Amino acid sequence: MRTCVIFNPAARGSKARHFRAHLDELAGQSAFKATGAPGDARRLAAEAVRDGFEIVAAAGGDGTVHEVLNGIGDVDGFEKVCFGVLPLGTVNVFARELKISMKLEHAWETLRRGKVMQMDLPVAEFSANGVRKRNYFAQLAGAGLDARAIELVDWQHKKKIGPMAYVIAGLKALRERKPQIIVRAGGKILEGELVLIGNGKFYGGPFEVFPQAGLGDGLLEVCVLPRASFLTMFRCAPDFLFRQKLPEKIVRRVRAASFEMSGESGFELDGEWIGKLPATFSIAPKKLRVIAP
Repeated sequence: MRTCVIFNPAARGSKARHFRAHLDELAGQSAFKATGAPGDARRLAAEAVRDGFEIVAAAGGDGTVHEVLNGIGDVDGFEKVCFGVLPLGTVNVFARELKISMKLEHAWETLRRGKVMQMDLPVAEFSANGVRKRNYFAQLAGAGLDARAIELVDWQHKKKIGPMAYVIAGLKALRERKPQIIVRAGGKILEGELVLIGNGKFYGGPFEVFPQAGLGDGLLEVCVLPRASFLTMFRCAPDFLFRQKLPEKIVRRVRAASFEMSGESGFELDGEWIGKLPATFSIAPKKLRVIAP
């Protein structure tokens, strides 16, 4: 199958360096398109669909995954191409969900010889500057403390210290006033200061925040924390760090194929800050074809 790999040549870290070192070797097997600025991966993915590639792959982190996914969507390409991932980023949540190896050689073998899996494709619809927009996402979304922390991340700092940049931004966000977010789903109304949404089980790496979620079950799992204070985070820490889960006694959950979220908060998709609420979330069952081990 004709494969186009979209990558960021300026990406840092050992995985990215290893990828660049093997680029000449890999280039004989696929086409490679390098990004030069934010938004390039989305544009290049759309071009790859138009050029007739059968696999369009994101070589990078979850941000690159998000851009490439939406580039495919911009040209209605989900029925034309399969989506692939080479995990080169800081966290690589979606690749972990698909059980793709973090080792380049094994991930590349999956891209070349893996099986095609059909999974659900979530989408968020919202308004920005009076214009109605749609953004697809693969793995997760969030609002409240989660989105504010991503908004506060120092990206130069992230390149130097990796995931700790999110922890530092989260501590800054905890000190701010946290608006109330309202979720209306399946006849239920849930309110909280932190809302996390999962298509798959994982959030922030290996943390199983959405235990009932599945990539092909036609539903999104919504996890709401009524309070997002230092005390709440302290109570969550033992389960989160040692069991890689959230304590169920302090969260509220609902599963739905569509729901609305409102409040004075921004929201993120796949770890990328997107815009302001309100937003409507829905899911297209089995719309995305991905290359998996």
